[in-house]
Amino acid sequence: MRVALVVPPTRSSLAEVLGVNGIPLGLAYLASIAREEGHDVAIFDFAAMNLDIESLKLKLREFDPDIVGISSTTPTIYDAYGIARAAKEINENSIVMIGGPHVTFLPIYTLRSCPQIDAVVRGEGEETFRESLKALEREFSVDSLKGIRGITYRSSSGEIKENQQRPLIRDLDSLPIPAYDLIDWDLYRVGKLRYGVIMSSRGCPFNCIFCSSSLQFGSIWRAHSVRRVVEELRLLREDFGIREIEFLDDTFTLNRKRAREICDEIVREGIDLSWSASSRVNTLDRETADSMRRAGAHTVYLGIESGTQRVLDFIGKGITVTQAVDAVKTALKSGLQALGSFVIGFPIERKEDIERTIGFAKSLGLKYAQFTVATPYPGTRLWDFALKNKLIATLNWRLYTTVNVVMRSFHLKMNQIQRMLLKAYLTFYLRPSYFLKDLLNPKGSVIRRALPSIMRAIRGLLRMEGNRYNYDEDLDDILKDLG
Repeated sequence: MRVALVVPPTRSSLAEVLGVNGIPLGLAYLASIAREEGHDVAIFDFAAMNLDIESLKLKLREFDPDIVGISSTTPTIYDAYGIARAAKEINENSIVMIGGPHVTFLPIYTLRSCPQIDAVVRGEGEETFRESLKALEREFSVDSLKGIRGITYRSSSGEIKENQQRPLIRDLDSLPIPAYDLIDWDLYRVGKLRYGVIMSSRGCPFNCIFCSSSLQFGSIWRAHSVRRVVEELRLLREDFGIREIEFLDDTFTLNRKRAREICDEIVREGIDLSWSASSRVNTLDRETADSMRRAGAHTVYLGIESGTQRVLDFIGKGITVTQAVDAVKTALKSGLQALGSFVIGFPIERKEDIERTIGFAKSLGLKYAQFTVATPYPGTRLWDFALKNKLIATLNWRLYTTVNVVMRSFHLKMNQIQRMLLKAYLTFYLRPSYFLKDLLNPKGSVIRRALPSIMRAIRGLLRMEGNRYNYDEDLDDILKDLG
């Protein structure tokens, strides 16, 4: 069979903020599974290709797929529906499947919303996809998906059926190496360097109120072996000329001993890479940070979230403000740049809480700061909290980008939160001490790279204050349909 794996044509937040397209690593894993099963596979990242709908259709028609697999997030779901419609227009007998966090938590609603989608793959997709391909090869009918764990599908009679949940993959090394050769690496660059990604572990044992990661990939942390990680890094560097790598693990430093072993192997093998990774503020120590820096790491991403302990406790972050201060100091002493991530607009926050977070961000000595708005994504505890307290303001999924306020607050108006987002960026990046240092930076302007974030915050404010916020959706009916 011919299998097309597709990213919808929506520019991601990453692309807008950093000028870097998000690499479809999840589809590369699925592509490797499909090839192991003997099928012809192609990956179409229509977001990175920046194609219009007619050019997109032409690409699909040329490949002529039997199966179309779509990867989608909440803000890209409408474009995913468009891909499904295009696939059926090209070949009404094709099987259209979709996966990703949004549809994992709203599978029945997704199938009701888009009749052209035949099946939803919930959660971790590789083994579900493998079994689906085997079933469809035996009998090319959506009814052959009956009983495959992790699938919600529309039967040939039109009835929506939900199969049992699939257990997590315990041994990640059992998965084939992603089909990196099917990725057009020239679409993914940081400056002039080819940019790559790797996921060395999955799962998150923490339960932050705004994050769906532990629900999508499980609360049990699972990891590739050090040998497998180094093998992938060498492949990316030597076979594809990748110089810049981002580890996509939720917390690269969760097991600090393993993180140091990976770093030691990078040094021992002489793999010439520049890279970044994420850490929690309570899992970064000096020894680990030093190891990362020796192995080529330049930046560590820290989820600091708030400068108010009361807010940190509400979101279930499991850290303290003091730990955030210490983690940034540790990174800087090791020669790592620190990027702090902050979230504003939680329902319990008052204006002074957000002001404290902005001031806290400026006090830490961060190289970069990313400010986003608390967004109640389906499946998260924040989603449940917002539903229970009738705080959802819109279900226009395109606005669920973390820079648009889509949730009401107990204490602030929505446009106040939107203004505070803009204030956060302006006061962090345009303060005189930072601005002057950035102006004299021979390696290029950080402020210039932050401008897209500032512009997105401005657009969000203009959209809200121009009363162009609620679109043609009947909020009450949709919430009722979602249960």
